[in-house]
Amino acid sequence: MARIKVVINADIGKGKINRNIYGQFAEHLGRCIYEGIWVGEDSPIGNTDGMRNDVLAALKNLNIPVLRWPGGCFADEYHWKDGIGPKENRKRMVNTHWGGVVENNHFGTHEFFRLCELLDAEPYICGNVGSGTVQEMSEWVEYMTFDGESPMAGWRQENGREEPWKLKYFGVGNENWGCGGNMRPEYYADLYRRYQTYVRNYGDNRIYRIAGGANIDDYRWTEVLMREAGHLMDGLSLHYYTIPGSWEEKRHALGFDEAGWFETMKKSYYMDELITRHSGIMDRYDPDKRVGLIIDEWGTWFLVEPGSNPGFLYQQNTVRDALVAALHLHIFHNHNDRVQMTNIAQMVNVLQAMILTEGPRMVLTPTYHVFEMFKVHQDAELLDFNACCGTYSLDGESLPQVSVSASRDASGSIHITMCNIDPNHEAVIQVDIRGTELPAVSSGVILAGQHMEDHNDFQQPDKVKPESFDGFRVDGSALTVTLPPMSVALIKL
Repeated sequence: MARIKVVINADIGKGKINRNIYGQFAEHLGRCIYEGIWVGEDSPIGNTDGMRNDVLAALKNLNIPVLRWPGGCFADEYHWKDGIGPKENRKRMVNTHWGGVVENNHFGTHEFFRLCELLDAEPYICGNVGSGTVQEMSEWVEYMTFDGESPMAGWRQENGREEPWKLKYFGVGNENWGCGGNMRPEYYADLYRRYQTYVRNYGDNRIYRIAGGANIDDYRWTEVLMREAGHLMDGLSLHYYTIPGSWEEKRHALGFDEAGWFETMKKSYYMDELITRHSGIMDRYDPDKRVGLIIDEWGTWFLVEPGSNPGFLYQQNTVRDALVAALHLHIFHNHNDRVQMTNIAQMVNVLQAMILTEGPRMVLTPTYHVFEMFKVHQDAELLDFNACCGTYSLDGESLPQVSVSASRDASGSIHITMCNIDPNHEAVIQVDIRGTELPAVSSGVILAGQHMEDHNDFQQPDKVKPESFDGFRVDGSALTVTLPPMSVALIKL
């Protein structure tokens, strides 16, 4: 049993944790939009303007700050004009990236903004550079945000929206090194410079322009983009998925062994190195950190569930995914000077989802519960801390056993989140909290599993859920916490 020391300096702030770090991503992929969110106004499933009420209520509870749409790879084959106007007149399309299914375009621009209104989330739209034109992108921005007389504003009004929407975040292409065009960084940098010119600010709407950034450790891509176009961007994206094994030999979401568990944790910790090295390049061109690092695709990627469409990327979500989410969010906190938004992939029924649906049924995943527990960190002040995190070892390799983060919210409450990635041993954590007096009353919540692949399904929807946690004691300025194996905890002081 490891004994671990943590010192939290409650009187030393390290900057705000941007609430957009808790962003979500909804792509036209598998059953994320259709069935997961959109069921149509005439569905027997209870809905608001075609969007299912049970999913809306669950997502609303997460305080989702920002939602990215329509992709992903789908974005660079999406032509927005096909998704507006009377639904019966909308062009049907083949989703060539994801399963080859035919979509009816019933969920388009108006429906997306309505979803954001229902969730009280900022919209983040990703434009089409790969197969779209400058004019198409320019007219989309005009359609959404222009308050005046113009062809696109008039068309918007004909389609039932009198006032323009507020749109802050706009991505100029997606994964243009791959599915978005297989471009070289020099070529995409020039295209970005051209396309972003026509992503105009209309009236008082000010757009935060996000350039398509690197795949994992392609540091040259970041170098070229910052050198050639850094002064014309507000954000630069980064994509990294936690994949045990190679792309060709991904492991199962269920039925894995401890080696699969360990490799997944190791690859989660790798996010810290990626952010550090990409940020170092950005610092050379942007020492004032004006340009945000936008990690708008992250999360686990396993083999699809047996019997499901392989192009739908539907996977089960276990306590292992909960630990992955907690580790990533802590890493993002620690890089809050540069990381200004992240968007987990994806919101419903795809990859590391918050929610799984099957017809009228819905289940919340362990990852959902981590986001629910951690929402207290949104826009809170990160607190300075030092930690000796113990060791989790397997087959001659070692990782930090415990990850910790602490913040102070606007009311003065301190929230400490911590996780124990060891599936076999508990961790006793001795926390010395300096710079404040600890209150007499504290509370705790914990999410834990009994087995590595514990998960929620439609037969046992609450197998892994947050429970009240009393495995800690306060003595003066000291807090002692006993974390069970493979657990995530939140303590409020």
